[in-house]
Amino acid sequence: MVNCLGSALSRLSFTAAVAVALSSCASGQVTTLRAASGDREWADSVLATMPLRDKAAQMVWPWILGDYTAVDNAAWTRVERLIREQKLGGAIISVGGPIDIAVKTNALQRAAALPLLIGADLETGAAFRARGGYFVPNAIDLGGATAFPYAMGIGATRDTALAYEMGRVTALEGRALGIHMAFAPVLDVNNNPKNPVIAARSFGENATLVARLGSAFIRGIQDNGMLATAKHFPGHGDTEQNSHLELARVDASRQRLDSVELLPFREAIRAGVAGVMTFHGFLPALDTTRTAATLSPAIMLGLLRTQMGFQGILVTDALDMNGVLGKASMTEVTQLAVAAGNDVLLMPTDVPVAIEAVVSGVRSGRFTEARIDASVRRLLMAKHRMGLDRNRYVDVEKVRSIVADSANLAPARLAAERAITLVRDTMGLVPFNRLPRYSRVVSLTIAPRAELSAGTAFNG
Repeated sequence: MVNCLGSALSRLSFTAAVAVALSSCASGQVTTLRAASGDREWADSVLATMPLRDKAAQMVWPWILGDYTAVDNAAWTRVERLIREQKLGGAIISVGGPIDIAVKTNALQRAAALPLLIGADLETGAAFRARGGYFVPNAIDLGGATAFPYAMGIGATRDTALAYEMGRVTALEGRALGIHMAFAPVLDVNNNPKNPVIAARSFGENATLVARLGSAFIRGIQDNGMLATAKHFPGHGDTEQNSHLELARVDASRQRLDSVELLPFREAIRAGVAGVMTFHGFLPALDTTRTAATLSPAIMLGLLRTQMGFQGILVTDALDMNGVLGKASMTEVTQLAVAAGNDVLLMPTDVPVAIEAVVSGVRSGRFTEARIDASVRRLLMAKHRMGLDRNRYVDVEKVRSIVADSANLAPARLAAERAITLVRDTMGLVPFNRLPRYSRVVSLTIAPRAELSAGTAFNG
């Protein structure tokens, strides 16, 4: 593959402007996210006042749509009541317009007893969730946050500075919307063309490149006040199953896993990544019991925590996915996830049932209350590190001066231009010779039917 540079002269002034922006970031004109000694003291002071059920509720995070809802809307009142009555510790916010998401995160915070830690899938920047939509009848794009290319596009540039910029802009815009934790980057190595769910979400098929770009993205996120989450540990790349639908399987040897799948995660831990999200898949080389990695103490406690030294926040992938839930009960899956060392129980099918499962797990002796304390302490420390004990709200009036402003759009545009890649069709497989004489552009999407992101990755 050879990057298409196009006309250098036509882009000179634009590229120079972005270079100035990159230089200013490198000079330290940002607030770096670092653990402080006060994090532990505040967390312990709060933890000491909490009954067991409130501790359990800190670990359970529901899925919440980021759309506009009136205050008396039935869907909203259910969500507000859930946050208030269950005393939840966090949530994952999904699709909505930037203003709508900011308004909703503020409303969620008002309903919460303790500040909420709010996460979101921000794989291509804040625009991965914060989009205004598209009005089809009149072909009107309703705008939204800054959209970077999928990770594969950043991989095509091979530029760690652009990966860092992607993280920086993601953090600035996400924090403006009330999001504190990006469930990104995807550190799965895209080494199986039959994979139905990773594909363009990965930085590429080379583990070293994935590690370099992923670590740069993590630094960009965390240098600018947001928590990054590397996913999906220990690697969702070399599988032919969609873990949303079934238990996936990776049949690689331990030696191959060490040199390929685990490499990006080791580098992410070295870069100080705040969180890791799990993989709902079975890896016989790591655990022979046909257990999803999410629920495997051997993988999460033995490999990730002990051998690899990760001490941050461990987040399950969604617990409503068939790859982990299958025919099991939410109570059983929740308790297995806690026993495996997970701190955040993401998107259970029934929030009160998941909370009670944690409580009953302690009371039955399946795990100790000290085990729950360890998870809650990590989450409370993260909240203090993010400043949520001092101010849990965002200024909605400032959203339009931060989200998708010209300074943020510039590196995204540069990334999109530099991601354009020329693939040499030496075998003549693409039928260009059949096109009309004056055709200029061809938009080509080649992907399995189950690949949901490919159609939006290339719209010519």
